[in-house]
Amino acid sequence: MPYQTLKGGRVPIRMWADPDTVEDIALDQLRNVSALPWVEGLAVMPDVHYGKGTTVGSVIAMRDAVSPAAVGVDIGCGMTAAGSSLTVEDMPDDLAGIRHRLERAVPVGRGAHRQPVDPSGLPSLKERGWYDFWKAFDDLHPAVRARLGRARKQMGSLGGGNHFLELCADGDGAIWLVLHSGSRNIGNELAEHHVEAARRLPHNQDLPDADLAVFLSGTTTMDAYRHDLFWAQEYARRNRAMMMALAQDVVTKRFGEARCTWGEVISCHHNYVAEEEYDGVDLLVTRKGAIRAASGDLGIIPGSMATGTYIVRGLGNETAFNSASHGAGRRMSRTKARRTYTVDDVVEQTRGVECRKDGGIIDEIPAAYKDLETVIEAQSDLVEVVAHLRQLICIKG
Repeated sequence: MPYQTLKGGRVPIRMWADPDTVEDIALDQLRNVSALPWVEGLAVMPDVHYGKGTTVGSVIAMRDAVSPAAVGVDIGCGMTAAGSSLTVEDMPDDLAGIRHRLERAVPVGRGAHRQPVDPSGLPSLKERGWYDFWKAFDDLHPAVRARLGRARKQMGSLGGGNHFLELCADGDGAIWLVLHSGSRNIGNELAEHHVEAARRLPHNQDLPDADLAVFLSGTTTMDAYRHDLFWAQEYARRNRAMMMALAQDVVTKRFGEARCTWGEVISCHHNYVAEEEYDGVDLLVTRKGAIRAASGDLGIIPGSMATGTYIVRGLGNETAFNSASHGAGRRMSRTKARRTYTVDDVVEQTRGVECRKDGGIIDEIPAAYKDLETVIEAQSDLVEVVAHLRQLICIKG
C-alpha cells in the first residue's frame, strides 16, 4: 500500500502502516519526535510499535543533531545471513545434533567465550583489521575502559531476548544460516552513559520526553558520542561476522568441505545512525528498527521463530529515506505474551522447528509478533523479495 501522511509537528509523519493499528503510545512518541527543532523528516515502517527511547520501526532524519536514546542501547543490532551449497535433502531427519553443535560454538544468553576467539583461525575473518579495531578501545568513554576483557570474550556471542541463530531453507531447498544480534554489553554501557549525558544538557530541559535529548554538532559531547557510537556499530558488525564464521565452520565440518560451500554474506544494521545526504542536505539518519534499503541494497527482514525470514533488495525510495522494516514487529509486549500463552502454545506454534520449547521463550512465541506477510506487502514500494527462508533450527538465548 502507499504510505499515509499524518500531521506532525515540524514535519509530517510518513507512515507505511495503518495508523489505526498502531498503539496510541507509539503515535504519541512519533508526534513528539516530529516536533523536535532538529528533525528534517520522519518515516515509519510497517513493523512499527512502541519502544523504549523512541518508536521501533522509525527512521528519524536530523540536521546537526542526534538522539542517543533514539538509537537505543543495543547499538548496531542487526542481521547477517549466508546461503550454502547444501540442500534440505542433505539434512538428517533429526536436527538436534546440529543444533547442539551450533550452541556449543556460539554462546547464547549472557554467555561469552571462555577465551577471546582468535580471528586468524577463521579464514573469512583473517584480514579484517582486528588489531586497529581493538586498539581503538582505549579511546572509548572512560567508564568502559575496564570492560575490554569482557568485550573481547563476548565478541562472537549471541545474547538473549529476540536475538537468534537459525539454519533455514529457501524456496529452492538451499540451506542458509541467519543470525540476529548486536553490540552486547559494551554497546549497552556506552549507550547508557551517553543517554544520561544528553539528558543533562541545558538545551534538552524543555523537551516533551527526556528520551528525545540530543547532542548537537560542533560540541565535544556530540564528538564523543559519535566516536563511541560508530565504534559500537563496528563491534556489532564484527560480532555477527564472527558468529557467522563460527556457525559456518560447524556446518562445514559436519558435511565436509566438498559438499558445503558458502555464498555471499549479507549484513545489515537495524539500530544505528548513518551520515546520508538528501536533497543536498547532510543529515544524520537514525534507523530504530529499520534497515537501509537504497537501490540494490540486500537486506534481511525476519519474522518470528516459525514464520521465517525474507531476503530483500532495496528499491531506493527516498521518501522513506531509503529504508525498510527490520522485521515483523511485536504486536504485544513481552509481559502480555507471558500472561497470554503457555509452553503448550509454544510447542504447537513452533511445530516442525528444532528449537527450545520451554517457559523461557514464551515471550518470543510467534503469536506475539505481527503477520510477516502483511508487513512485507505493506512495503512493496521500498523493497522487492529475493528469497523467503523457513526455519529448520532456531537457537535463542
